[in-house]
Amino acid sequence: MLTNYLKIAWRNLLRNWGFSAINVLGLTVGVTACLLISLYVRHELSYDQFHQKASRVYRLVTDIKTPTETINTESTAFAMANAVKTGLPEVEQAVRLLNRGMLVQRGEHKFQEDRLLYADSAFFQVFSFPLLKGNPQTALVAPFSVVLTEKAALKYFGNEDPIGKALMLDGQNSATVTGVVADVPDNSHVKFDILVSMATLTRTFAPGIDEQWGNFGPITYLLLKEHTNAAVVTSRLPDLLERRAGSFMKQNKMQFTLLLEPLTDVYLRSPRHTQGTEGGSLTNIYVFSIVAGFILLIACINFMNLVIARSSERAKEVGVRKVVGAVRSQLTGQFLSESVLLSFIAFILAGILCELLLPAFNTLSGKIISHSLFTDGTYWLTLLGLAALVGGFAGIYPALVLSSFKPIAVLKGRFVSSSQGILLRRTLVVVQFMISVSLTIGTLVAYRQLNFMRNQQLGFQKDQTLVVSLPDRDYMLKNQRALRNQMATLPGVQAVAVSSHLPGGGSLGAYTEIENTMGEMQAANMGLYSVDFDFLPQYGVKVVAGRVFSPKFSTDSTQALVINEAAARALGYHSPDQIIGKRFSQWGRKGQIIGVVKDFHTSSLRERIEPLTLRIEPSDFSLFSLKVKGVDVTKTIRALERFWKTAVPQRPFDYYFLDQAFDKQYRAEERFGKLFLYFSGLAIFIACLGLFGLTSYTTVQRTKEIGVRKVLGASVPSIVLLLSKDFLKLVLIAVILASPVAWWAMDTWLRDFAYRINVEWWILVLAGVLAIAIAFLTVSFQSIKAALTNPVKSLRTE
Repeated sequence: MLTNYLKIAWRNLLRNWGFSAINVLGLTVGVTACLLISLYVRHELSYDQFHQKASRVYRLVTDIKTPTETINTESTAFAMANAVKTGLPEVEQAVRLLNRGMLVQRGEHKFQEDRLLYADSAFFQVFSFPLLKGNPQTALVAPFSVVLTEKAALKYFGNEDPIGKALMLDGQNSATVTGVVADVPDNSHVKFDILVSMATLTRTFAPGIDEQWGNFGPITYLLLKEHTNAAVVTSRLPDLLERRAGSFMKQNKMQFTLLLEPLTDVYLRSPRHTQGTEGGSLTNIYVFSIVAGFILLIACINFMNLVIARSSERAKEVGVRKVVGAVRSQLTGQFLSESVLLSFIAFILAGILCELLLPAFNTLSGKIISHSLFTDGTYWLTLLGLAALVGGFAGIYPALVLSSFKPIAVLKGRFVSSSQGILLRRTLVVVQFMISVSLTIGTLVAYRQLNFMRNQQLGFQKDQTLVVSLPDRDYMLKNQRALRNQMATLPGVQAVAVSSHLPGGGSLGAYTEIENTMGEMQAANMGLYSVDFDFLPQYGVKVVAGRVFSPKFSTDSTQALVINEAAARALGYHSPDQIIGKRFSQWGRKGQIIGVVKDFHTSSLRERIEPLTLRIEPSDFSLFSLKVKGVDVTKTIRALERFWKTAVPQRPFDYYFLDQAFDKQYRAEERFGKLFLYFSGLAIFIACLGLFGLTSYTTVQRTKEIGVRKVLGASVPSIVLLLSKDFLKLVLIAVILASPVAWWAMDTWLRDFAYRINVEWWILVLAGVLAIAIAFLTVSFQSIKAALTNPVKSLRTE
């Protein structure tokens, strides 16, 4: 019986190949979009799931409460990891990771490595990064031990065995390669190319740092013992802190609170991604999951409408079958088999199309979502099951409708759709366009927010600024003045400034005490920029009170601090002028506030402007900011590179443009907007196919009416308007219903941004106009075709 169903279904598809092609096209496009989104969602949800002990690994994070604020940071003090490990028996291991850029060199091969982590010796006992060469128990124990990824090993040693060979760190310290680890998977939030033993830092570069409770920086992970309740561990942390660091917290007027984040929640669910660890967006996962469901729903609705549109053509076929003895269950089975067959064809084509689009989709999403669909057999089994489910779901209603026709009525030509059927089809069209309009509104809002962030007044000038990095503090301390003066003479260079940080790159957190309105020294953790005398004028940062640094005042280099407006507000000052001359103490330096600058953005517009301090500190300088002329920039870069190879031969020439670096912060929003745009376009395309099907159905039903109207003198435009207005009403209803829902959804999405646009009324109107215009073009095609048909052919059967 099933073979017979499929054979007849195949013949019907071939006989009506044009209709079948449209039907398969709509479902193929919908399923392809759904597959791509599902791959993206699955990849995002898989982060850190590959670690064998993932269920027992937690990230230790800190809330730092000061008299002025509470700082929620993902980092810990250096002393915290050992204190927790030794103080709580439930903790099996503790690992600290510290991201530090460093020059790594072997012979003539030297690179500034930004993905370099200091790591404790228990790293491979906590995380399941496969060590291909070396001993996981000892690879990171001794100072100056280095573990390379396969990619890094190939870069430095080619096909040689790197174990036991030497690398130079920062051009002066020899380190030994003790292991080679497999390249870090894309779905890991911990990214690295090189691991350096933490003992290198704690025993050699910064001895005694392990005992410091006020020095924050490392990210700490805990491996709990089996069957340990994380909530119990969390409840014991306050008492531990009081015992180990109570006097320190009291003395410095701050309170630490330690919390545990499950490893598998860090990427998507943690709001703390301030130290460069990769973070995703759970909101985007929800959004794209809903979009995928909507697109598949639109495709199924489109499928149903197109099948029902042909119901009048197949009415006589049903009547004949029933007369010769076919029962309803057999007819239902026949039509369902056709639906399932179409679905299988569409899913196979969607799988092939998805495989072809994967490289482009990987590029669009900015990560390797998947290398191939064909490598996962279980995925294909799931796909086949889903094809059967979608085919059954999309085909069940048309099958029941077609199998219910009365044979006597249809054979006499009195086939008329029921009012319930008409209402259902119109409802489906409304649903389709509600989804399409909502996605269009989402796309417009996402692009407006992105443009807003890119064009927002940042409080500083970032154009035509070329940045050169020299992260060698000792060398910079000795040579930065000479290098700056020589670079200033190069062709195309207008000015040069030196600093530790730049706008858009965040800031260094510094424990600071400043005299408040009560005359007391108030402690706070504030951002810190170390800058030279030219930095603020070159970046065009405006002064709102006092003055900026000047070489005319000798104390500016040792006893002066400039703050931003946010810092003054945090300390309770209503006017910036009130804080001028107030005392400060910061990392061993004491003096007075000499100026307040207008707030400028030190990070993405997702985050609010935080309190910032600026001071002259040449020992922290690592970045040159060159203001260059806008003409022949390439010539300027070549001249700068030649100078660099001569003046700083031990360092690679590492440069970038500040405006481009700042824009990189918005790549996630840009990708979100592009994905939304493409999937919205697909949703509208599929919805239009559904509308095309319903228009076809209606014009078939009203063929004789159109013929009579033409005989009586009706014009083509009047017939087009007659056939179009009912559908345009449906689209208008969809616009009205979708607008408040889409406004609420996008307003909720925008709450993640500290600086955001409002969802204005004209966006809703524009989306509605676009939907109505596209719908009118779709309907007009069939309407004009019907209006131009010879009325003699329409009336011949009467």
